[in-house]
Amino acid sequence: MASAATVFWLGLKELRELSRDVVLVVFVAYAFTLAVFSQARGTSSEVHNASIAFVDDDRSALSRRLAAAFLPPRFQPPRELAAADIERALDAGRFMFVVVIPPRFEADLRAGRRTELQIDIDATAMFQASSGASFIERILTDEVTRELQRSDEALDLPLRLVVRKAFNPNGDVVWFNAIVALVNQITLLAVTLTGAALIREREHGTLEHLLAMPVTAFEIALAKVWANGLVILVAAAFSVSAVVRGVLAVPTAGSVPLFLAGVAIYLFFATALGIFLGTVSRTMAQFGLLVILTVFTLQMLSGGNTPVESQPEWLERLTLVLPSRHFVSFAQAILFRGAGFDLVWREFAAVAAIGTAFLLYAVSRFRASIAVGR
Repeated sequence: MASAATVFWLGLKELRELSRDVVLVVFVAYAFTLAVFSQARGTSSEVHNASIAFVDDDRSALSRRLAAAFLPPRFQPPRELAAADIERALDAGRFMFVVVIPPRFEADLRAGRRTELQIDIDATAMFQASSGASFIERILTDEVTRELQRSDEALDLPLRLVVRKAFNPNGDVVWFNAIVALVNQITLLAVTLTGAALIREREHGTLEHLLAMPVTAFEIALAKVWANGLVILVAAAFSVSAVVRGVLAVPTAGSVPLFLAGVAIYLFFATALGIFLGTVSRTMAQFGLLVILTVFTLQMLSGGNTPVESQPEWLERLTLVLPSRHFVSFAQAILFRGAGFDLVWREFAAVAAIGTAFLLYAVSRFRASIAVGR
């Protein structure tokens, strides 16, 4: 009981010190509000508001219909361009796509003669250029087919392809980006707050005051874990309800309390990582560099931004020891697919086991650094 009370009061001390650090408080507020919103809304690889121009050398009804098929929000209103100005316009960055319609285009199509359309692309906008080319091709093909058939009905083929999108029927990238942003901020802030608290005490000399008191290294470390973990858990709960579900209007299919329970388990690993990095680094500058090296690597390998299956086989197996991979897995399963505890308990157990083991290791490192300091 005495040890639990010590951990409790040390944790309250951590919360008071954090509340006095205006920069960190503002950072936490920004990370779980504006950062989540901006990443969800502003980092789309889909075609959005792309600039497009048409070189219409045919001047037919079909060519005008093709230009009229490109509508907001995917594309800006199409502009007309002369063939001699294509290179200059692309060099100046005025247009991302330029569609060239040759003379007698509609007449050749109706006569059954082979013809072609040319699409010039500014590929410096890599993501939109790659997806935009196929998007433009599909629009042009559909419009030409509809014009020649004089109908919206598809050809009677022996094969019919039916596509049904589960969990995100409209393919809204905001849904995906919002959850990934939230998961990334949880990892980043948990590591940063815990490690920064440890280094701040070392730089201000308060760690030596703690060592003069009848407290152990385990109690000091555990106080930092629960105090900073509580801050992140409360901030994550607010972000899910107010930002993700409220402002961004992202529907959550599963139980939010179950997701927050998983966050609480994951925070044992994330805060332990902050303690470990705080013992390795001697200054706040070194700690910041280590955060960039470790946290962003964890985010890249977790499967949140890109599928784990796209990684090399040896690296995919290696990520099984990363709690961040299991965290992303059960977070997406709960919030997107409505999975219950019976489906995600293995990921919960993996995160708890790895997090506990790493916490014990981080505490032993912390105890060793204290012994060296003495």
